[in-house]
Amino acid sequence: MDLDAQVAVVTGAGSGIGLAVAREFATAGAKVVIADIDAERARMAAQQIADTGATAVGLPVDVASREAVTKLFATVEEQLGPVDILVNNAGISIDRGVRGITDEEWKRTQDINLNGVFLCSQTAARSMIPRRSGRIINVSSRAWLGWFGQLSYAASKGGVVSATRSLAIELAKYGITVNCLAPGLIDTPLLRREPQEVMERLLTAQPMGTIGAPADVGWAAHYFASPASRSVTGQVLYVCGGKSLYAQPARG
Repeated sequence: MDLDAQVAVVTGAGSGIGLAVAREFATAGAKVVIADIDAERARMAAQQIADTGATAVGLPVDVASREAVTKLFATVEEQLGPVDILVNNAGISIDRGVRGITDEEWKRTQDINLNGVFLCSQTAARSMIPRRSGRIINVSSRAWLGWFGQLSYAASKGGVVSATRSLAIELAKYGITVNCLAPGLIDTPLLRREPQEVMERLLTAQPMGTIGAPADVGWAAHYFASPASRSVTGQVLYVCGGKSLYAQPARG
């Protein structure tokens, strides 16, 4: 499980799941890059990790922009070396039913959640292929299986799962693994914005009746990033408290 001297880029790592993954990697010896659309948040998160004695750099990136992604990877290679591990975690959730979602909301969700995975993975793969090694970890969601009012979000995360499988097939011969994490209810700033009545419905639908911690996803990501998973590729690992197996339908 040692990640000593590996260069790891984690997108959307200024807080929540992404930050937990970056902290876990840093603890295992990786040189981590906190990539976030909020430059100040990225800098502050990286400083927190660096204060523990690990190597961490905070860099801004809009994963929906090819120019921004290209610049990110060039800067990382210049400062730390070529990327060994990529975690595509950046994402947004716009919960809106089919009758209410706008064209702009649909497009923005796909641009960040799905196109961002494409742009970052393509850029990383071009560097990893000549070295015949690398780890790409995509963060989808249990919601890709479908849920109330999550048409755009579920569609984008379903695309992430399909992209993971296709990338795994294409990159396997180069020694690059591509796997997917599918979190359920995780205690993040995004989840905390939900109204109390929504949270109660979500917890009712949970087989375990609990909310996971960002660190739970961090530990799973560590496995996919480490040599321990060298023969595992194209897989989806749920961190969802059992909701991928069964969910009591929400009411209201």
